[in-house]
Amino acid sequence: MGILNLTPDSFSDGGDFMDPSAAVGKAMEMAEQGAQIIDLGGESTRPGSDFISEEEEIRRVLPVLEKLPTDQFVISIDTTKTKVAQLALEAGAHLINDVSGGSAELLKAAHAHNAGFILMHSQGKPKSMQDQPSYMNSVAEIREFFDQKKEQIKELGLPRLWVDPGIGFGKTLTHNLEIMRSIHAFLDETWGVLLGSSRKSWIDHLCDAPDPVKRIGGSIASAIDAAAKGVEIIRVHDVAETVQAILVAKELATNT
Repeated sequence: MGILNLTPDSFSDGGDFMDPSAAVGKAMEMAEQGAQIIDLGGESTRPGSDFISEEEEIRRVLPVLEKLPTDQFVISIDTTKTKVAQLALEAGAHLINDVSGGSAELLKAAHAHNAGFILMHSQGKPKSMQDQPSYMNSVAEIREFFDQKKEQIKELGLPRLWVDPGIGFGKTLTHNLEIMRSIHAFLDETWGVLLGSSRKSWIDHLCDAPDPVKRIGGSIASAIDAAAKGVEIIRVHDVAETVQAILVAKELATNT
């Protein structure tokens, strides 16, 4: 999954793709590099980010979405707003990426449009989620959160479902590492698993890399590890490098 931030304030590439033509060009480039899903987001959810209006998010997303082909790759709309999701699905998006933890309204929208759904775990809202995140057992509690949603979502009969443990969304470095080391604990026949660890601050805290663009090594290491543990979708900024690394890692792991 290639990340396409249509925002002025995302932590890594905010402002780079505010122009619709530049955004469409980036989407096509990532698809050529091997991205099978393009994830469009019109509102930053980085720690400390501010809420934006529904109208502003629509203004950022729709002009890009309307220019993308709907038959060359899967288009994901990264939003917490029902109206944004509905308009995006009507314009050709194939799935909803919900960082709010399974909004009932967003699930209904996915059901109405026969769309796929990504359910992400977050402790708190983006503005304050990193203030004092706390768990007794991060992996067990997040798994329980997903399990509690299981029957509700199964009843909707969505075509595809993925869960995302939410690296950096209300988690300390210790929590993030616990989750990634035990990412296989989230595997289930009901859903696939998505990991979004690309360029995030856990790499800075671990390796002293304050510039997000210079966190590619850590991003790729986590991607290779996750793929080996059964993760189905790797959400990344650096598509070409990640695709190459995973292909080589898979080849080296093949018994001949």
